[in-house]
Amino acid sequence: MLRITGGKVFDPANNINGVVKDICIDDGHIAAGADGGRTIDAAGMIVFPGGVDIHTHVAGAALNFARAMTPENQRAAAKFVHTPERRMGIGGPTPTTYATGYLYAGMGYTTVVEAAVPVLSAKHTHEELRDTPIVDKACCLLMANNEIVIDLLEAGDFERAKQVVAWLINAAKVYGVKAVNPGGVTAWKWGKDAKQLHEPVYGYSKTTPAMIISSLARMIDQLGLPHPLHLHCNNLGAPGNVATTLETMKVLEGNRAHMAHLQFHAYGGDDWHTMRSEATQIAEYFNAHPNLTCDAGAVLFGNAVTITADGPWQHLLYQLTGRKWGNLDVENETGCGIVPYTYKGSNLVNAVQWAVGLELLLLINDPWRIFLTTDHPNGACFWRYPEIIHLLMNADFRRERVKALPPKAQKRIVLGDLDRQYSLYEIAIITSAGPAKALGLSQKGHLGVGADADVTIYNQNPDGELMFRYPRYVIKGGKVVVEEGEIRHLEEGREFLVQPAFDAGIEAYLRPLFQQHYTMSFDNYPVEMHRIERAEVRECK
Repeated sequence: MLRITGGKVFDPANNINGVVKDICIDDGHIAAGADGGRTIDAAGMIVFPGGVDIHTHVAGAALNFARAMTPENQRAAAKFVHTPERRMGIGGPTPTTYATGYLYAGMGYTTVVEAAVPVLSAKHTHEELRDTPIVDKACCLLMANNEIVIDLLEAGDFERAKQVVAWLINAAKVYGVKAVNPGGVTAWKWGKDAKQLHEPVYGYSKTTPAMIISSLARMIDQLGLPHPLHLHCNNLGAPGNVATTLETMKVLEGNRAHMAHLQFHAYGGDDWHTMRSEATQIAEYFNAHPNLTCDAGAVLFGNAVTITADGPWQHLLYQLTGRKWGNLDVENETGCGIVPYTYKGSNLVNAVQWAVGLELLLLINDPWRIFLTTDHPNGACFWRYPEIIHLLMNADFRRERVKALPPKAQKRIVLGDLDRQYSLYEIAIITSAGPAKALGLSQKGHLGVGADADVTIYNQNPDGELMFRYPRYVIKGGKVVVEEGEIRHLEEGREFLVQPAFDAGIEAYLRPLFQQHYTMSFDNYPVEMHRIERAEVRECK
């Protein structure tokens, strides 16, 4: 048992805004009362639900590929010293699995979603998630370029395609579905891309990216998954991609969807020399369409490692930068590209990117529908979230940062004109309550009775970056896991998954296709449940 007394509680899901009240914990859950046990005096502190990261990249083959490609980052990164509570580990843009758990917990986050898992490598991803301590986990299955599904859409067999998607979700033991550059990664196998939503994907006569997007969104809704289609749009990162993004949003009307790292899809201009922010246009449409949620995918200046299943974009980034590049195609499913990158404030394109992420967070008026991410490690490392929080909470500080940008960049953004400042209540929404709601994790992101006892306590400080970088206490499942900046307890996290219903007869359809096309046998494809650490199956409705 545990009682937290005297703190100002910010619990937006329960309309509690800075009220001094006790939080009681019993048997790993928020309780109405607690007799005995430890009491934490939180007077002068603020109390938040544990953070929820709706979009990050922390486990799987792509991360190992990136670690191997960037040994210089590992050598330069801060090393974690071995203690009785903590294994040794290495930080940097692609930290080791156990360091990832320490870093998230040390920042007050208790739940993370690995955003992109090919079903062929799902077993290994689950093993790495199992090796990531403290935080609860979930992952999304890459699906927009699976050739079995696209072949069925080409043939007009939506129902069978939906059954295949449901079977693959069950096989991979995942929580949701991620669509990356729909059709574009399929075309990449021929050195092509899919930049026009309504033109057939290379190699097909009927199937377009728009058809893939709308079909997957409809399938996810019909299967009743708690989290909607998690979408990485076509034309990632390209000047003028605002037109593609707006058209994609129109294609999604009538279905739920989560727009991933929206910053990378909100650019105007005809080329890199004329690139400008179109955050205002994106926000206006987004604000009027409540079927959509998004995460920011904000950029911060400094070193990063770009990791994405969008192979065509990564090859272009390699051509633009001359940095080292790696590409890995996963048979019949997806691609993967790795390019180390450095964002510079003196660079016009990077300056616009930095501004766009903040602009979207300030222009989208409902904090319940946009969430704090950096698309770790693509835009910046996740442990830099407090820097973004400070920028959101302090308009004067933000304007000073804008003044340091190149004059040409200042003319192509609107950030310096925005007066909005986030409150602590709104920060609690975009870092915890909002993403938990969008994920359909009803026991996360709030401090009501029955919720998971994931709580973060901060020293109140006018410097938002300092306050959110160093929580005083982090409580996971009712146990104090971080205290005064030190790991105190290595709680084993859970992993959430869904098991949508499917017609068992679909296996008779799939088995000969595997025999003909895949290098892995059909029976070895599904992930066994025993590989999932403390699996918790969530209901499909």
